[in-house]
Amino acid sequence: MTDCSALRREFIERFGSAPRCFRAPGRVNLIGEHTDYNSGFVMPVAIQFDTTVAIAPRSDQTLRVRSINFAETREIDLTHIDMRAPSGASPVPWIDYVLGVVRVFRDQSVATPGADLLICGNVPLGAGLSSSAALEVSVALAICALAGRRLEKLALTKLCQRAENEYVGTQCGIMDPFASVFGRSGHALKIDCRSLEHVFVPLHLRSSGAAAQIVVCNTMVRHQLAGGEYNRRREECEQGARALGQLVPGVQTLRDVSPQMLRQHEHALDPLIYRRCRHVVTENERVTAAAAALKAADLNTFGALMRDSHRSLKEDFEISCDELDLMVQIAASIEGVYGARMTGGGFGGCTVNLVRTDAVSRFSTEVAERYQRGTGLKPQIYVCAAADGAGGVDL
Repeated sequence: MTDCSALRREFIERFGSAPRCFRAPGRVNLIGEHTDYNSGFVMPVAIQFDTTVAIAPRSDQTLRVRSINFAETREIDLTHIDMRAPSGASPVPWIDYVLGVVRVFRDQSVATPGADLLICGNVPLGAGLSSSAALEVSVALAICALAGRRLEKLALTKLCQRAENEYVGTQCGIMDPFASVFGRSGHALKIDCRSLEHVFVPLHLRSSGAAAQIVVCNTMVRHQLAGGEYNRRREECEQGARALGQLVPGVQTLRDVSPQMLRQHEHALDPLIYRRCRHVVTENERVTAAAAALKAADLNTFGALMRDSHRSLKEDFEISCDELDLMVQIAASIEGVYGARMTGGGFGGCTVNLVRTDAVSRFSTEVAERYQRGTGLKPQIYVCAAADGAGGVDL
């Protein structure tokens, strides 16, 4: 968690006034990848890595934003803010995520007051742990507080998704901001991305007397979701849903398609589109089965579902990469590992692993050594705990 006291001190030294602070966590998705924008099921966990924003009002219409991570300061004239979305070029400057939130507030007739903002985060960047949602949610909370507005959790979630979709250019689903806003310590979230109903699934990470922990391994290969492949996968899924909708009444998204229905109409789909659909349809089933396995403390079944998920992401959805596959392969060979899979948007980033507690130290050492020998890259390994969602910070 970010050191908020140190952030407050730096804010006072830099801007000369006392701020209020707001934080939002990143997340790791245990299972349910690329299902959220298909109205399906996901099961993320908010984690202890977060982004914190310190904010205080100004007397003018300037938004002065300082990023500690990027050692950059940007000033925005709120009377002449550009409401156009960026071109979608990659990489996306960090300030575009802040501007996206401001623009959505403007669209909703919420006047953003002049303010100084100091931003600091420890969510690993480009790792698939939702650093962008943590930034957007924390900024949105801070601006709401300064403007004297209170947003319900779901409205805050939708606002941040819209900022990323319309003003950053990544057609992401609702999972990332949802997990950042709604997270609960000691629990995963099973989210129905159509109805937006959710249930908290206790993380009973104990099986046959043996405790387990969530371990995230960062390949150090950064993904760039706004660069096109993520959006292309979404287009391919929509193409499949449209084709199936012409054959089966009532199909609006891939959420409406069962494995049996998909197999029945395989001949009517382009082979590539069929594989994309097969991943989404089977992944939805895996999320439901994984939630049941967690409730039953059946970590062996949960691990098997993780392995199946990675295989589907690699072969059907084709969003893995050599480094992710090697990381999963290494994990699978280590005693005490229940399951491993890539997590996040793909094309780099992290794997998520369920590891018996007494094997975590050995696992971390062996993965780091073998992965570095195989790739020349030194991975970062994080033992994660389920954290509470976004909110204000009492100093």
